[in-house]
Amino acid sequence: MPLLNARTLADHAARVPVPTYDRRRVRTGIVHFGVGGFHRAHQAVYLDELMRRGQALDWGICGVGLLPGDRAMRDVLAAQDHLYTVVVKHADGTREPRVMGSVVRYLYAPDDPAAVVDRLVDEATRVVSLTITEGGYNVDPATGRFDADNPAIRADLAPGAVPRSVFGLVVEALVRRRERGLPPFTVVSCDNLAGNGDVARDSFTAFAALRDPGLGEWVRREVRFPNSMVDRITPVTTDADRAGLARDHGVEDGWPVVCEPFAQWVLEDSFTAGRPPLEEVGVQLVADVEPYELMKLRLLNAAHQVLCYLGALVGYRFVHEVCRDPLFAAFLLRYLEREATPTLRPVPGVDLDRYRRGLLERFRNQEVADTLARLCADTSDRVPEFLLPVVRDNLDAGGEVDLAAAVVAGWARYAEGVDERGEPIEVVDRLREPLAAAARRRDDPLAFLRRREVFGDLVDDPRFTAPYTRALEALRTRGARALLGELVAAPACA
Repeated sequence: MPLLNARTLADHAARVPVPTYDRRRVRTGIVHFGVGGFHRAHQAVYLDELMRRGQALDWGICGVGLLPGDRAMRDVLAAQDHLYTVVVKHADGTREPRVMGSVVRYLYAPDDPAAVVDRLVDEATRVVSLTITEGGYNVDPATGRFDADNPAIRADLAPGAVPRSVFGLVVEALVRRRERGLPPFTVVSCDNLAGNGDVARDSFTAFAALRDPGLGEWVRREVRFPNSMVDRITPVTTDADRAGLARDHGVEDGWPVVCEPFAQWVLEDSFTAGRPPLEEVGVQLVADVEPYELMKLRLLNAAHQVLCYLGALVGYRFVHEVCRDPLFAAFLLRYLEREATPTLRPVPGVDLDRYRRGLLERFRNQEVADTLARLCADTSDRVPEFLLPVVRDNLDAGGEVDLAAAVVAGWARYAEGVDERGEPIEVVDRLREPLAAAARRRDDPLAFLRRREVFGDLVDDPRFTAPYTRALEALRTRGARALLGELVAAPACA
């Protein structure tokens, strides 16, 4: 079976949809940092659809990798002429594969930082987009400010340094564009952060100001950072996914992407030097993204946190398993209705009750086989973004927090590293060791909450600590099912 690449594309066309446009005519207009499964199943798909319609051929994507793990993506995409397959997994078991051609180049920055800067400086580059994770913006959780003491930042700011970080590379390119009289590109964050464009603006401006205060002022004034909301569940690709694609569709792809059918992109229409006509392929271009952002972060993303720790503790390993359990489904819907939704503004064009119930149906898609381990990873970056803002808003308004407190207690119990059956849990988090040490303490039930770089001042508020300690004690003595049963049966607060 021939490997997917430009030479074999015509052979694959008999079995799966492939690009119908001449990829030799596609020019790079977007440089994207962080080419993982989500980017390839989301933004790149929208661009590919435009190109199939004969549009946006000057908006091809050049991917950039920064981390050691990105070498594998570099190698796979190079071998396949940057072609890859997206496989949509429908709940009825149907697989819908399609070969994507909108990524036309990939640069691994540690190999050649200068090549990345050159691509960014090129006049054809008009958008720089980012999926660098919630923790990638170098914000100190304790202060909320850009961490100037990060060794990677200090290295990039040293005189004569070759830029290595995303901040160093992007700002160096902006400097050179300004020197050459070229307009700045637009920077589009596609990470799960409230006000992700604002966060990106603050971080890149802060880095530029550390380099030169006047440069920082120019970046804040001249560079646009539109907010965006992105949504598509994209689990980690497995060997079984690769084998199934080869067996059922005759496509040998070293790194296909699997995803759910649902996709959404809401984007603030604020660009410096033009943009693709994304509205023609379903992207919602709006003046204010915040209502959509908060809906997604506080309902979908927080829902994942609500489910994953408690579900893992009882022995579930997949999202669909948890959501098909009536007790967990009832707990999730109660959280969404009683605690999350009251913190939201009206969302134009969205029925929130229908959206909540739609989430449950999406999560129940066993064909996607999204793992709880994926959702439990990097919790110290995710919970402060998805769950704790709901807690703080409800505390300010006198609302309910008992269910969120139980979720945080579930995280603490999960952080101990062993489930209720005595099976080990592989905790993946940048703060794994200090959080585990705090979670295992029995002499201080609030030890976990005392990690102020994560929880801030919540440990000082008895309205949160009281339900938290009750939930933690229940988890330690009676288990997650008993706790959830009590919470689901409890009357709603007046």
